[in-house]
Amino acid sequence: MTSDILIVLSILLATIILFVSDRLRLDVVALLALLALTLTGILTPAEASAGFGDTVVILIAALFVVGEALLQTGVAASISRWLGRVAGTSELRIIVMLMVVVAPLSAFISSTGTVAIMLPVVVALARRARISPSRLLIPMAYAALIGGMLTLIGTPPNLVASEALANAGRDPFGFFSFTPIGLLVLGVAIIFMALAGRHLLPTRVQPPADAPDARNDAVTSAELIDAYAVKDDLVSLRVRPTSPLIGKSVVESTLSTAYDVTLLASYPWQNDRAQPGKARAVNANTRFAAGDLLDLQAPTAQAERMATELDLDVLPSPLESGHLNTGLLVVEVALTPRSSFLGRSVVDLAVRSRFGVNVLGVQRLGQPLKGAFAQEQLRFGDTLLVAGPMVTLAPLVRDQRYYGDFVIAAVPPELEAEQETTMAPQAPVAIIITLLMLIVMAGGWVPTMTVALLAAVALVLTGCVKVTEVYKRMSWESLVLIAAMLPMATALNKTGGTSLIAGGIVETIGPLGPLALIVGMFLLTTIFSQFISNTATAVLMMPIALEAASRLGIGPEPLLMTVAIAASTAFATPIASPVNTLVLTPGGYRFADYARAGLPLQLLVLVICMIFVPLLFPF
Repeated sequence: MTSDILIVLSILLATIILFVSDRLRLDVVALLALLALTLTGILTPAEASAGFGDTVVILIAALFVVGEALLQTGVAASISRWLGRVAGTSELRIIVMLMVVVAPLSAFISSTGTVAIMLPVVVALARRARISPSRLLIPMAYAALIGGMLTLIGTPPNLVASEALANAGRDPFGFFSFTPIGLLVLGVAIIFMALAGRHLLPTRVQPPADAPDARNDAVTSAELIDAYAVKDDLVSLRVRPTSPLIGKSVVESTLSTAYDVTLLASYPWQNDRAQPGKARAVNANTRFAAGDLLDLQAPTAQAERMATELDLDVLPSPLESGHLNTGLLVVEVALTPRSSFLGRSVVDLAVRSRFGVNVLGVQRLGQPLKGAFAQEQLRFGDTLLVAGPMVTLAPLVRDQRYYGDFVIAAVPPELEAEQETTMAPQAPVAIIITLLMLIVMAGGWVPTMTVALLAAVALVLTGCVKVTEVYKRMSWESLVLIAAMLPMATALNKTGGTSLIAGGIVETIGPLGPLALIVGMFLLTTIFSQFISNTATAVLMMPIALEAASRLGIGPEPLLMTVAIAASTAFATPIASPVNTLVLTPGGYRFADYARAGLPLQLLVLVICMIFVPLLFPF
């Protein structure tokens, strides 16, 4: 082993360790690896920067625009609403219908975006059918991952595999080359989840006890309040005619600094009325009037002191009085992988002034953060309990439904109507452009990258997608990750590292035959994909698969197809994919829940690859 190989393998090992540790963003880790390869002289500056001009990176960026257009025009949301109407209340029927709808949607839109759109729909379906969402969300996540196996553009590993073939001087995979295997995996997954898999799923979140048609979310909201451990901090006070608060604005009252309380909602309540009026938006300039009812988040002792010193009446809390879900609404939101909230605290984000709502609590991996949670830097997968009146929460739900900074995971019935929007006028145009793109890609008449760019530009020019939103929502982390990791393959090839690794695999497994090599490549890839991104896994494994095929004297197509499929089998851990992380808290899952259902499914996919990959792609 030469010193150059040792350097590259050391950098690769350090990169994998940093990926698994999750201490740094994936794109930052990839850039550090790229810098290390350049500074050690393994790669020239031209070789190090080549990944940023690679056709795979440009193609993925263009396809993101296409997927974003389907989201922004409401096409994806319409499909999800259709599912809600036809799925019924049978758990088995919902799981089957859910997987049948989600997988094809994920074949053309990012799997994470698909789950973001479907998450509130599935939670609502579970509530109406009186089924625990824990029984539905993992099947949805698995279907989204399997959807990436259906087409060339379904997931980055497929594109990486196709380009690896082209770079090796062979015909690249076609648009539907992955479809037979993907359909087999989807069919087997649906049968598995319907017959056995659903019995391996937990009931972590208890289903509501009310009738399916009642559409009463009070129980769910109360459970959310309990889960975030803020029940005792919700209080209601009424302003007496003699209170010194009268005429003062929220900022002038200094309530938050003097009493450490957060004003959640304010209701006008004249003395001649039996009930308060509708909750109104609260901001720094909101002024207090005699009779106003105030919902606050405050420790009991502080609320009592505030009531005494400011001449306020203490009333039953929102949970006891029925204000919850009538005036003060509560929703749970989950941060998305591209959220601008990541790495920033609730205080830094100024959530109240930005959205007109308040954050009652934060959960991380299903556990509420204690103490000063508002000062804690937020991470992907964190969930926030958000409270506010209808007038402020309604536009928040509407604006975020297209996969913004967070996913609305639990929505009160009063706000569900806000999501029942019709498709935008540009929706038919978006559908036509997307279908034309798919037809041309399938026909192979124009290079795939060119077709995708043409479709992306057409969608922008026709107003189907806003350029500002594209730049804001573009998956820059994924693009930088791919662009920065591609030169790692160059470094391995240049120094002989690829030959060394492939040689070890061939010497160990090769004597057992090509079928054993498929098993070995699948297992190695699927293990990596449980802890690092499927894109990074594919970039690392493709050149090794090519070299192993060359050494064994067989065609590389079956090995590359196997690696691409295995890279998308991120079923066994909650950190294997953003898709799995997104459903972690809404489903109340634990780490082992994913492995219980995911490992058997991975073994089934391995069997499919062993039997059908050699038949469809002979050695």
